[in-house]
Amino acid sequence: MARWCYRHRLVVLLLWVGALFGLGFSASTAGTNYANVFSLPDTDSKSAYDLMQKAFPDTSGDTDTVVWKVDQGSVRDKAVQDRIRPVLDKIAGMPGVGAVTSPYAGPRGAAQISRDGTIAYAQLTFAKRANEVPKELVQNVLDTAQAAGKSGLRVELGGQAIQRVQEPPQGLSEMVGIIAAAVVLFLAFGSLFAMLLPIAIAVFGVGMGLFSTQLLSHSTDIPDIAPLLASLIGLGVGIDYALFIVTRHRRGILRGLDPEESAVTALNTSGRAVLFAGGTVCIALAGMLVTRLRFLDGVVIGTSLTVVLSVLAATTLLPALLGFLGPRVLSRRQRRRLAANGPEKEHASGLSARWSVNVEKRPRRIAALALIVMAVLAVPVLSLRLGATDQGNDQASTTTRKAYDLLAEGFGPGFNGPLQVVSAGGDTTTLVKDIRATPGVAQVAALPPARGVTVIQVVPTTSPQSKQTDDLIDTLRDQVIPRAGAQAHVGGVTAVSKDFASVTGDRLPLFIATIIGLGFLLLLVAFRSLVVPLTAALMNLIAAAASFGVLVAIFQWGWGLNLLNLGKEGPINAFLPVIMLSLLFGLSMDYQVFLVSRMHEEWVHTRDNARAVRVGLAETSRVINSAALIMVCVFLAFVLSGDSGAAMAGVGLAAAVALDAFILRTALVPAAMHLLGNSNWWLPAWLDKRLPHLAVEPKDDAETVAQDGPASALHGFVRTVDGEPVDGASVTLLSKGGRQLDRVRSLADGSYILSVPGPGTYLLTVTAPSYGTRAQQVVVEGGPVVYDVELAEGEVDAVN
Repeated sequence: MARWCYRHRLVVLLLWVGALFGLGFSASTAGTNYANVFSLPDTDSKSAYDLMQKAFPDTSGDTDTVVWKVDQGSVRDKAVQDRIRPVLDKIAGMPGVGAVTSPYAGPRGAAQISRDGTIAYAQLTFAKRANEVPKELVQNVLDTAQAAGKSGLRVELGGQAIQRVQEPPQGLSEMVGIIAAAVVLFLAFGSLFAMLLPIAIAVFGVGMGLFSTQLLSHSTDIPDIAPLLASLIGLGVGIDYALFIVTRHRRGILRGLDPEESAVTALNTSGRAVLFAGGTVCIALAGMLVTRLRFLDGVVIGTSLTVVLSVLAATTLLPALLGFLGPRVLSRRQRRRLAANGPEKEHASGLSARWSVNVEKRPRRIAALALIVMAVLAVPVLSLRLGATDQGNDQASTTTRKAYDLLAEGFGPGFNGPLQVVSAGGDTTTLVKDIRATPGVAQVAALPPARGVTVIQVVPTTSPQSKQTDDLIDTLRDQVIPRAGAQAHVGGVTAVSKDFASVTGDRLPLFIATIIGLGFLLLLVAFRSLVVPLTAALMNLIAAAASFGVLVAIFQWGWGLNLLNLGKEGPINAFLPVIMLSLLFGLSMDYQVFLVSRMHEEWVHTRDNARAVRVGLAETSRVINSAALIMVCVFLAFVLSGDSGAAMAGVGLAAAVALDAFILRTALVPAAMHLLGNSNWWLPAWLDKRLPHLAVEPKDDAETVAQDGPASALHGFVRTVDGEPVDGASVTLLSKGGRQLDRVRSLADGSYILSVPGPGTYLLTVTAPSYGTRAQQVVVEGGPVVYDVELAEGEVDAVN
């Protein structure tokens, strides 16, 4: 497939461009129809909502608030009324505004003025839901209302529709993330063209994913946070997957391969790992479905579709683009060096190689230090409290946050999250009396019954995010309502958030067990080992605990919130653990696959665990760290999205990826694998026979051993660089496919002799304690071959 795409590059490019513009035109024509459906079957708040829908079917429009405060005097003063009344009348006359409830409209409006008379509010109801209200209308409302403000009179607005128009321009966070990723890629590659390749793949994958999600929003319920999360994960994996393939391709050209052969080899090696890694991300995302929370179904659709399209772009569009570039994928300096000095030898060098040797020498110390760091970061997770953020968590400079604070100041902290006790029978009068006498209740007002349903508005004395408000909801449900003998349910946004957090918390263990179990099975089949997937599962749990610890410290405890300009502290969004764990498990599995697949390749060839871990880490740690740095930049850019949920997810995922790549994959995992030794690759024979074969690495070329050729021999001496013989070195002859053919130990004079089945190409590996391992391909023709081996102390090399 890679060869076909490389040779028919113009056709492939035109197909992708046509698909992107076609989907984009269709999506822009159809528009969006995102819907936040918090359907929680068998919960008290859902029963209250159903009764409300039955009694008041026409209250589907979004209700926002205009709040004003005077510094001196009262909001009842004629001068204030003369400024506010015309504004409210003008807003009420705008097409798309259903009704405006003014505090100056008779006795009922008096409840909309604070006791001290300095703060008042008006409720304006739009004809449609917040995400369907035209932004032009909302902006007109906002500008009209704020124009009434003057010195001594503050006017602020709150509500979902208002929040949408004060968000930064759409695409700002994506653009900042792409620019940051481009800087990292340019520093890593030193080539403008090589830098542009991963960016192009990400843009195509994310663009088509977002347009497809937008079209699907018309046929299924997709929440408005799904596109943000889809672009967040799509940019990360799209750039990373292309980075892995382009890195392998550049390495192939530097080693002397023709650009086409290098591209085919890169896709047939790193491309396979990308397919496998993309599959693990989608499986981790699909694990959200076991929670049976309808809100998350749309998130799964949007994010999974974007990941699939990013993988498809990396495995089809990327080889076509590589065909257009040819050798220009290298920097000018690399091309000049290649022309002057010829192909480079394959070896690992620099900081990665030195770190790899260091991990091998001190595995216990490095593993202990990494565990201590992760444990300290995980401590805050013990105080994790799930809930829902609201406009009280917005940045202090926003009008929604100012309106929220004014309402809390004038009418009490609980005013921003009133509870709705919906009664369908029983003694409602006694119920109202008992609720009023309940500690923690500030105000109670029963609305006129409709269709046999009575709605009782309950304003708590504490804020919507307070634990005392959660306790009040439990008290009403478990004690007050049963004691009054009424058939009633507690609803409202605050109660829905509490029920959502409770249901999520209850189903979280099943969700975690599901994605860990699926990841374990995938790695078991891929690497034919029990220990490798067990290690990966444990590392995923450690990474999750530490990243949630960072999240709690920042967003729940408020450490650094002002510095980061992220608003006010509060509980962690209830849906975030499920989404974050899905993305984290998928992404960390990516790094595990890229790291261990190289180690496994080396293990198959040499059967030397220490060498396999050392070479695998030395060759992959730099690209894993570069990929992680790109993801951190992309995720942190979503702090600029204006959406508190996306900002929280961005910070949490950035912390998770940084900890996973820089501490777990490059320190703790290799240190643990050195300590575990050959047991890393243990698999019971009976299980090996029953497992299907899934090749993360490509099959080796057909072995070149002649079937009827004469047997031969390979012999020589194993010496140090100073010419001293090495006694007891392990000398192994393997086929190109990794099958062991003969194995001996060198004698006191360093000599060895191996039996060769016939002419062909073989792999010779030599290992000795305290020396680096040598692995070299040897061609045997007609007769015996003499081959001497030099071993250097502490050397790190790779298969050539």
